[in-house]
Amino acid sequence: MVQRLLQPGEIESLDHTAIPRLLLPKPASLFSARAARLRQLANNEIKGTPVEEGLSGYLLLMAHLAEAQHATAGSLLPDGVPLPDAAVMQTAHDHNMPPLPASGARPAAWRTVFATLLDRLDAIAAASTSAAPQLAAAVAALRATDEATLEGIADAVLNDFDEGADPLRAPFVAAALQVSWSLMAAQLDQRWAQPLMTGTLCPVCGSHPVASVIRIGGQSQGYRYLHCATCASEWHMVRVKCSCCEATGKVAYQSLADANSDEQATLIAAADEGKSMNKANDPTKVARAEICDDCFSYRKIFNQEHDLHVDPLADDLASLTLDVLVTEAGYARASGNPMLWLKEEEEE
Repeated sequence: MVQRLLQPGEIESLDHTAIPRLLLPKPASLFSARAARLRQLANNEIKGTPVEEGLSGYLLLMAHLAEAQHATAGSLLPDGVPLPDAAVMQTAHDHNMPPLPASGARPAAWRTVFATLLDRLDAIAAASTSAAPQLAAAVAALRATDEATLEGIADAVLNDFDEGADPLRAPFVAAALQVSWSLMAAQLDQRWAQPLMTGTLCPVCGSHPVASVIRIGGQSQGYRYLHCATCASEWHMVRVKCSCCEATGKVAYQSLADANSDEQATLIAAADEGKSMNKANDPTKVARAEICDDCFSYRKIFNQEHDLHVDPLADDLASLTLDVLVTEAGYARASGNPMLWLKEEEEE
């Protein structure tokens, strides 16, 4: 456990009612909860997030992948992926840099994680009629991937590059990297990790957030956190602040109107709720797009006050209708989802 020794008097001076600035991942339960949420979304059980049949099949595939992540993480806990050298981490800490940089040298153990993940996927494919044969075919293709190509895909995933990220293999590589980084991040002391110079990147690994989430319960009640796409750490950012450019003057919210009706989905403006619960379980407030007219970008924000079981990565993956409509309205997505890589259409 990496931590700074507190000096005499510092413990007493700590504000135990302060907002938790950093929430580290809990890999023992993270991926199993995500798998359950993906199944809910795939089965169209979540009001406010309509899922078309074609996407439903993909979400079920990702649910199987999350189950394999859970089994893999469980077999490697608590320290199956060792932390970097303490001196290297201390240097990063002293210079306000992420202690587990995703853009740096990858731990050799990630390849062991990847191999274990494939074994778990093979077992799931063999036991589940709904997973085969597409899952078995995907695992076979992954096993046949040479080392250089695999590392190239990992580079693309961790650096959010489109080039080099094979859409068919990238989600599975991303899954192994997520397990690796979440296992490392879980070993940190959250009191030791500190914010970066920018609030828009993960203070643990430096990755972009996939989405943000309003949490409920304990000291986190009603506060907004950005959710890291790589290590699943979450860090606090005040509401009505753009998570891309950090401006506050031109932030607004869009959500789907009558999202579960048979009519064509449309956007509606949605006011920020501050820290008020207002009407609970409002389907239009589970998933919203936070748009910014300073940088013309958007990132989704999910609200536990209206659905306790939201998972930022899973719910983001399932709410593609919201992406389409907000993009058509002229806003660019701030960062991608590592579990979905779309092929760009080739120009004729």
